[in-house]
Amino acid sequence: MIALIQTLAVAEYLSFHRAARALGTSQSSVSARIKALEDDLGIVLFDRNTRGVRLTEAGRRFVDQVHDAIGILDHAIKTAGMQARGEEGELRIGLHGLIPGGFLDHLLKRYRVEHPAIAVAMIEGSARDAIMQVRAHQIDVAFLVGTFNLLDCLSRPIWTEPLVVALPANHRLADASAVTWADLADETFLVRHGGTGPQVHDHIVLRLAGRWPPPAIQRFEVERCTLLSMVAQGFGITILGAASRLFPTAGIVFLPFLDEPEPIVFSAVWLPQNRSASLQNLLALASEMARSMPPN
Repeated sequence: MIALIQTLAVAEYLSFHRAARALGTSQSSVSARIKALEDDLGIVLFDRNTRGVRLTEAGRRFVDQVHDAIGILDHAIKTAGMQARGEEGELRIGLHGLIPGGFLDHLLKRYRVEHPAIAVAMIEGSARDAIMQVRAHQIDVAFLVGTFNLLDCLSRPIWTEPLVVALPANHRLADASAVTWADLADETFLVRHGGTGPQVHDHIVLRLAGRWPPPAIQRFEVERCTLLSMVAQGFGITILGAASRLFPTAGIVFLPFLDEPEPIVFSAVWLPQNRSASLQNLLALASEMARSMPPN
């Protein structure tokens, strides 16, 4: 590598003496290294005479190629450093859904502002699907409802939201300030097959366990906005995180619970082997933003 740098210097100055002075070394050292390089290559790089030094045609081609190679190497070194610092690369995120104005929406917006060279890809699905994708290295991190104790994955609670019920605007409870689970025991609950649907289903069953008849729960293969439209049309009711109130849907009333003991928790799940700096930067930012959130 030293011989290549010295060759480039001589090619620039067309002088062994000036090249050596620029490099802070002796002329004899430069001359010896370049002569050894010429012997190894089997070509003459420079014509030397009493009037100075000039590149041979073979030397010119060689110097051009060395310039290109060093440029590629320099780019590779810079890129590797940026990736090591989480300044460049890709981040793949699994989620239940993205609500404009919600915590995750604010998190990703701020992350993209602070790390503009990171390409962020998002995949929506259920918690089960997302955890399988984390394990298969298909995504870097999943933001999911609930807390997780997985032997092969790391997880961390990030933020919380109160639970609310979505009712049609003409519902008998629409004018109430809050509801209890007993108020909803005879209602038909609508849940999704995907997204948070499986967890919502299990939560309803848990809260209304022991009642007869058991809760009426209908499951649909629809997106969140379609489910809320069905609620507005009177098909039934549903429960969700309070951030869903930020998603405008005509004909719906959102009410808090009086007897829901804790807000729902949203956690990050990722593999311990994933030491990506871009992932660590996202998790650090998520924790910082969560600490500054007002209490529920």
